[in-house]
Amino acid sequence: MSTPPSSTRRSTVQALAAGAAGLAVPSLARSQSAPVRVGYAIARTGPWAGGAQVSQEPNFLMWAEQQNAAGGLDVKGTRRRIELVSFDDRSEIETCIRSYEKLMGSDKVDLILPPWGSNANFALAPLANRFGYPMLAPTALSRKLIDMHLPYFFSLLQQPDRMMGALVDMLVANGVKTIAILYMDDLFGLENFAALNAALKKTDIRVVERKGYPLGVKDLAPVLRTIKDQNPDAFIGITYPPDTILASKQSKEIGFNPKLFYASVGTAFQLYRNVLGAGAEGVSGMGSWNAATSPGAKAYFQAHTAKFGGKEPDRWASGHCWAGLEILTQAVAKVGLDRKAIRDYVAKNEHKTIIGPVRFEGSENVATPGSVGQWQNGEFEVVWPRSIATAQLVMPKPAWK
Repeated sequence: MSTPPSSTRRSTVQALAAGAAGLAVPSLARSQSAPVRVGYAIARTGPWAGGAQVSQEPNFLMWAEQQNAAGGLDVKGTRRRIELVSFDDRSEIETCIRSYEKLMGSDKVDLILPPWGSNANFALAPLANRFGYPMLAPTALSRKLIDMHLPYFFSLLQQPDRMMGALVDMLVANGVKTIAILYMDDLFGLENFAALNAALKKTDIRVVERKGYPLGVKDLAPVLRTIKDQNPDAFIGITYPPDTILASKQSKEIGFNPKLFYASVGTAFQLYRNVLGAGAEGVSGMGSWNAATSPGAKAYFQAHTAKFGGKEPDRWASGHCWAGLEILTQAVAKVGLDRKAIRDYVAKNEHKTIIGPVRFEGSENVATPGSVGQWQNGEFEVVWPRSIATAQLVMPKPAWK
């Protein structure tokens, strides 16, 4: 068995107000049972950390704290305290896999929570399936992963064909004739790029530029100037959070302001609004919910913002991450810690969550439609499809400010 990385952290989330919580839940047996050990590896350093520390780990910590404050996780009627066992995967696939091998193999934790990003989930899912650990993944966009038919893997996010299909439907409905595409040259970027091209083939939209770029890019201005010269109606960036911000800032600097400016992942982050300021207005990207989506979403948004000192959840994967934790909590309350029974419960039922109903066919969440969000007056509104929209699309995009 491989040794875990030296920069690891083993943390126990202590119970908060356990006595008061116990009085609040008299129907559940009080127990001095061993804690429920929940393991995960997540990026705290490296290029994945920007996304992981917005969309996932804060939710893991808040979930454990809330459950412990209620007396512990409900395990078929008995409350048991959650103990989190976690590692920094350092944004490295090998470190991520070694960490989970230890968690599932020698540590034999009761449950696991997923890593961040399509690449890490793609690498881990077969291993988790072999060990028999359910994975409810909120940041995996990969049709290839879905098509592997791994029974213990569940992807909460809308897959590339759904997200790009919704985007293209919106472009067509709003009269877009020409677009330019910039995409990250990795699994996430390539799958979404392929899905976008497939959806575009069914339209009369003309692509004036298609350009890939590598992870860790520091300057996108040259390609953005080339795209600006083509004068497309819309810019589509399939980008990671640092690159989403970079492309936006450099587009502003060179005066590139198409009718629709779409970039993701990261557009739905509070950080994006903070960095771009008023320049965020009218920028679109991947998003699926906000505090107006449901009463549960509003309560979650407020609790997250209060706990983390004003740090808001992002309006896409954060909500899906919390939905996954809701589903896991419901499953354990119903069937206990038998991981096969948890897997079956997740697979066979429709689940009520803050983002709406979630239902899986195989590994795919088929209940949540592909969607588009847009910054409007300080909020990342859902603008497409109209069936779940919290606001109407603003197009053309206002000038950069």
